[in-house]
Amino acid sequence: MHYASLLPDVLTIADAASQKVLKIYRTDFKVEFKEDNSPLTAADIAADNVITEGLQQLGHDIPILSEESVDAPWSERRHWHRFWLVDPIDGTKDFTRRTGEFTVNIALIEHGVPTLGVVTAPALGEVFWGIAGEGAYKRDSEGREHRISVVVPPASKRVVASKNHLNQETRDFIEALGPHELVQAGSSLKFCRIAEGKADIYPRIGPTCEWDTGAGHAVLSAAGGKVQTMEGGPLVYGKENVFNPNFIASGKWY
Repeated sequence: MHYASLLPDVLTIADAASQKVLKIYRTDFKVEFKEDNSPLTAADIAADNVITEGLQQLGHDIPILSEESVDAPWSERRHWHRFWLVDPIDGTKDFTRRTGEFTVNIALIEHGVPTLGVVTAPALGEVFWGIAGEGAYKRDSEGREHRISVVVPPASKRVVASKNHLNQETRDFIEALGPHELVQAGSSLKFCRIAEGKADIYPRIGPTCEWDTGAGHAVLSAAGGKVQTMEGGPLVYGKENVFNPNFIASGKWY
């Protein structure tokens, strides 16, 4: 499959979803809670509708797995060698708290590997994308596009961590790295900050699902970084259990 030929349409879909999200973000929206006590807003549903409908119209008979419409049983998903992985809004807590650090995420997974990813940060006006073997790019709030890549880190490593999930295990891991600077960021922006050279490592010791990481993983990989489990193995997708193991996302040094 020629991933580059898909990219313009996926960017258009992500931008359309982002506009829907931003319109709701600027209103007095209501917050509901799912069975796992995670927040849900009209923006999650609106973005999911735009993305799933848009991807379906692209054709190619590629199935879709989305956080807000997970109903495909494993007996069906186990045969998916290629699928779209969608998180309509990653960082719904950041959305409800109006920090601006929430994202819209679309990834294409092939044989367990994120091969294409688009991450938008609607409130920040930033868009990131990457294709395996073809590099990663950013469109800033002024509409300027440029290629991004991970960098050789400074002596004091820049560690990006979750504002909402900075537990003691993560603090201990960070302290063991030695001299460091803590760069806090929300949602899948943590992957993107490493991808654009503004951070060096993101340790995640805590629960995440495949849709939380797929698009950011694709962008970071395309920018020259990597994502691996704590044991050094690859972070793979399309598992029976959609929860990820603990992992480390990094640039050039780890």
